[in-house]
Amino acid sequence: MPIPRKPPEISNYQFLCALLYIIENGCKWRALPKKYGKWHTIYMRFNRWSKNGTIKRIFEKMQELNIIDVRTDTLCIDSTSIKVHPDAAGARKSSGEQSIGRSKGG
Repeated sequence: MPIPRKPPEISNYQFLCALLYIIENGCKWRALPKKYGKWHTIYMRFNRWSKNGTIKRIFEKMQELNIIDVRTDTLCIDSTSIKVHPDAAGARKSSGEQSIGRSKGG
């Protein structure tokens, strides 16, 4: 486990339990039960550990010790949605008629 910069609000055990809960139930970060701690704190640690490779090492070690029995090549936990601009979705354009012919650029 990485050495924390300051005393952590939640323990590493509590963090791993929260992470496994999200993986098992497929819930959003905000829907994480309060007993695991603040969802934002857990998300920030997950984000930081994902970027530096700690999450990958933890899951590889858990597989070696037969704590989990799944193959994890990629671990992706996200529940965001991307909204498309109305013009990209085929919405009716509100501007007037456009002229037909050569443009100024040729």
